[in-house]
Amino acid sequence: MITKTIKIGFAPTRRVLCTPKAFNKDEAFRVKNEIEKKLHGYDDIEIVNLDSINSEGLLYDVADAEKAAKLFIDEKVDCVFVPHCNFGSEEAVAKLCRAVGKPVLIWGPRDDSPDENGDRLRDTQCGMFATTKVLMQFGVKFTYITNCTMDDEEFVRGFDNFLRAVSVVKAMTHLRIGQIGTRPEIFWSVKVNERELMEQFGIELVPITMTDLSRLLTENMNTNKEAVDKEAASLKGRFPETDFPDESWANLANLKITLRLWAEKNGLSAIAAQCWKPMDTVAGVAPCFVFSELTGEGLPVICESDIHGAVSSVIALAASRTDARTFLADLTIRHPSNDNAELLWHCGVFPQVLAKEPAKAVGRHFNRQNPAVGQWELKHGDLTIVRFDGIGGKYSLLFGEGRGVDGPKTFGTYLWAEFDNWPLWERRLMEGPYIHHCVGIHGKYAPAIYEACKYIGNVTPDPVTPTEEEIRAYLL
Repeated sequence: MITKTIKIGFAPTRRVLCTPKAFNKDEAFRVKNEIEKKLHGYDDIEIVNLDSINSEGLLYDVADAEKAAKLFIDEKVDCVFVPHCNFGSEEAVAKLCRAVGKPVLIWGPRDDSPDENGDRLRDTQCGMFATTKVLMQFGVKFTYITNCTMDDEEFVRGFDNFLRAVSVVKAMTHLRIGQIGTRPEIFWSVKVNERELMEQFGIELVPITMTDLSRLLTENMNTNKEAVDKEAASLKGRFPETDFPDESWANLANLKITLRLWAEKNGLSAIAAQCWKPMDTVAGVAPCFVFSELTGEGLPVICESDIHGAVSSVIALAASRTDARTFLADLTIRHPSNDNAELLWHCGVFPQVLAKEPAKAVGRHFNRQNPAVGQWELKHGDLTIVRFDGIGGKYSLLFGEGRGVDGPKTFGTYLWAEFDNWPLWERRLMEGPYIHHCVGIHGKYAPAIYEACKYIGNVTPDPVTPTEEEIRAYLL
């Protein structure tokens, strides 16, 4: 499951050779304490420091690198933050970071002016030039924030982006996706290579047949009926204008609870499901609305057995640090009067929590005519679009940003989205290894997804707008 909290291995460093003036260790200790104090002001991170390694809590002796690495590994940190409190210890930092094998953030506070005698206490920037070179020699990938103060916008923006990138990397590590049934027969575009996903990304698929799902639904209805009845009453009360029989509400509630329990038991971060006739038959309802409910609660459930869509949803949700909710959309038609806008649509699986107006009713499926699908337009605002896909053993991640705009009403769940250059998006989608499905999420997360690709490996970042150059400029 995707969690918001990031555990940081805090490894402030100083140079072992010091004098009362150059690389002053008391000044380095003061800076370390100041940085750590400000980090404790973040309520969504957990700090593992080096106070148990030596009396200063600073990394300066290469002999401490192994002990620090063991500490961070034992504590299961998600990343390593190496603020240079003066020049720093390049060899100790490189050994530590290579051993831990997690995303690395390099930064140091901007030095004060030389004193009246011309003496300098830290030379922080100079040391980071050395450290980053040695990290590259060791094959360690890292993120760098411009030499500035912690109060500068450059640090605030860069640190937030790093945490979001780490969240994506964390979510992709040992990722488990539930697979319910098989793909629809005519949907060749959602075929995936399970072996490649495991070998290249460590992604595990946890399959369940429709027969087994039917058994779980029966068991849950018999043993957990009180919870089913309570959920059914809640759903019915939220949509008083919907005229479904009580049996349909009970089936919807039972499917929702059963899938949630199955996901929790198996440690799933997302589910990709067969959603056509077999699911209707087994569940007694169209599952679209249930999928939207679970997705709105932070467990993306992807229709049409789109496993790559499930991976895309995990990436997008993690980039938001679970502050937003995802939706899987068909890229459907161009806007009738806006050449840069496109209809993002699906039968009725967009979460109700994202609706533009309070949703008062759910309806019957537009072609199957059975309960239940959402019927609402999504709220406007900034959007990030994500699509993980691959062909021939090569994988890429398409992403970029747009915004919701006005457009004609249609059925199901939908949003008209405007982009800076839709024809460019269209061509990239057509000529890349992508399909008509994409994941949307409210917010602007392209820089975080771009940075995460550095650490995921085996995936090529494919930003559309903003471009790679624009993202790199944003991160300066």
